[in-house]
Amino acid sequence: MPDRPARPPQRGPRQRSRTAPAQRTRRAEPARFAAYTLLRAVADGAYANLEMPRILRRRRLEGRDAAFATELAFGTVRHQGLYDAVIAVAADRPVERVDPEVLDVLRLGVHQLLGMRVPAHAAADQTVGLARSVVGQGAAGLVNAVLRRVGERTLEEWTDAVAPEGGGTAAFAVRSSHPEWVVTALRAALLGHGRATPDTVDDELAALLAADNEPPRVHLVARPGLASVEELLADADAERSATSPIGVVLRGGDPGAVAAVREGRAAVQDEGSQHLALALAAVEVPDILPARWLDLCAGPGGKAGVLGGLAVERECDLVAVEVSPHRADLVRSGLATLTARAESSGRRIEVRTTDGREVGQDEPGSYARVLVDAPCTGLGALRRRPEARWRRTPADLATLGPLQRALLQSALDAVAPGGVVAYATCSPHVAETRFVVSDVLKKRADVEVLDARPYLRDAAGDQLAELGDGPHVQLWPHVHGTDAMFLALLRKRPDA
Repeated sequence: MPDRPARPPQRGPRQRSRTAPAQRTRRAEPARFAAYTLLRAVADGAYANLEMPRILRRRRLEGRDAAFATELAFGTVRHQGLYDAVIAVAADRPVERVDPEVLDVLRLGVHQLLGMRVPAHAAADQTVGLARSVVGQGAAGLVNAVLRRVGERTLEEWTDAVAPEGGGTAAFAVRSSHPEWVVTALRAALLGHGRATPDTVDDELAALLAADNEPPRVHLVARPGLASVEELLADADAERSATSPIGVVLRGGDPGAVAAVREGRAAVQDEGSQHLALALAAVEVPDILPARWLDLCAGPGGKAGVLGGLAVERECDLVAVEVSPHRADLVRSGLATLTARAESSGRRIEVRTTDGREVGQDEPGSYARVLVDAPCTGLGALRRRPEARWRRTPADLATLGPLQRALLQSALDAVAPGGVVAYATCSPHVAETRFVVSDVLKKRADVEVLDARPYLRDAAGDQLAELGDGPHVQLWPHVHGTDAMFLALLRKRPDA
């Protein structure tokens, strides 16, 4: 369901605007125009979580206006599938026959009517005004007519009207506003990782899909050696994380207003991602191994920030590898403060622009710890990247699978005997997680699988709850409150 507080059941149709279309506002209200700008940017390939802060800064929106624009834009993107089905009925035409700009305006209007506490007259008036501003008077008439029809039913009534009968994945897909192939994949993941049984999987799936549609809380990480949880608590409207020993959760406010974040000593980072670096660093390795750690797929640098801080604390160097020059530059920028601290301690943080698949061959047995946060479909981070569900297709798996296997092979070649490799993805899809690990290990006799569960510890030092039977770990948004991160810990045998 859309991300909004519960509201009492409505009695009868929603109130229509009594203002004649010609008398309605002719200008786009700034927050709604910002939301529309975000939707058009996403249509052109932008990432919503990266683009929205830029739009808010350009439009100088703060406080309630910024929060409204963000909720409107992100909620619209999340529920696009359901809203398109509603629009198709209300407009009496497939959405493919609606101009993309007009369709985005309609989506924003529908979200205000069905997914937010916006009075019906305000939603209609302001959306028609937005249409006049960005697509013209002719389109404004269509928008007005469609929104009047949408306002005649509640969200629940529309959902029942457009969802396929008989249940199953098709109905789940429409009701939860996920592509059907994603619903199928997540169902298989719940079963494949042992989170659900055939008897419980539908309930688990419903909870997981609902969690995907909830706006995520903002998590900050205190980078080891650079900041502390206590400093973040003193400088931000935040509470201590119960899940991560180096994290806090913002109650509100702009993360960029926190001094440690501005200075690169802390960062916005999901608690699940924090755990990946912490778990890799927690595994014991022989003292005789090289004092070098490796992040094989470092962009944009969040995990490298944690891993590098831990490396410097233990008098080790970190090499961060990224194949994309642009992303490598982001890593360098994000690690600038850590790099300076490392140099003052006689250690080194090095960012390389190179293909991670080549590192194992070029530097065999050269690292004590290696992190492979492999490129993936991102199905575990749909809360934070709402547009990803509409961009990814099953065909992406055919491209990503060989890359994931090659990167893991390279990591196992690059790690020294006795050292450890962490293979991670922000996707629970079994084709990107367990299948990748098992396929690679079939061809290697020099690797043992570690039980990853004991290395995931909460802020109190206890093992995280509900981690399954092991040896791999799969986190879940609806269970752990994190992105759906997967982790496998692999040690190269000392006698290899």
